Amino acid sequence: MKLILLGPPGAGKGTQAQRLVEKFGIVQLSTGDMLRAAVKAGTEIGLKAKAVMDAGQLVSDEIVVGIVADRIEAPDCAKGFILDGFPRTVPQAEALTRMLAEKGLKLDAVIELKVDEDALVSRMENRVRETIAAGGQARADDNPEAFRKRLVEYREKTAPLSGYYASTGELKVLDGMQPIDTVTAEIEKILGA
Repeated sequence: MKLILLGPPGAGKGTQAQRLVEKFGIVQLSTGDMLRAAVKAGTEIGLKAKAVMDAGQLVSDEIVVGIVADRIEAPDCAKGFILDGFPRTVPQAEALTRMLAEKGLKLDAVIELKVDEDALVSRMENRVRETIAAGGQARADDNPEAFRKRLVEYREKTAPLSGYYASTGELKVLDGMQPIDTVTAEIEKILGA
């Protein structure tokens, strides 16, 4: 099972990914984690990434796709994976599609959680209040202004992935504002579970 979960920050992708990991025994792959692991392991692609990052530059799509390509060959990905934080742009999605095709693989589904952005801001504000009330500390970017900037960036760069994956026939859209268990049940229905 090879999946991508799409949706803006706060849509519930992380919660749903964890449930899928537990139910199906697949792996959630974070590009940030994979990048750090490749650098630490000193793989060929990791060394390229390190050189770019040491120069203070952003890692190219080519390097990120290379890291994903290496990572999905690992034994723990045999049952499948959920890509987390990748692709973020249409060119990355196109590169991912080519890389998977070269390996004789394809995505089983791209599931987009549609949500109301104003409700997301309210959700984030509630989460911050609850975290602080419980004695915890809120993330530095958990404030309405920073969160709205993240939403704008998502709309500009990542939201176009919906059109790309709709054109490939892989996109399935769900109402992410439903209760968590309802969203989980709908995802499982899409996956034929």
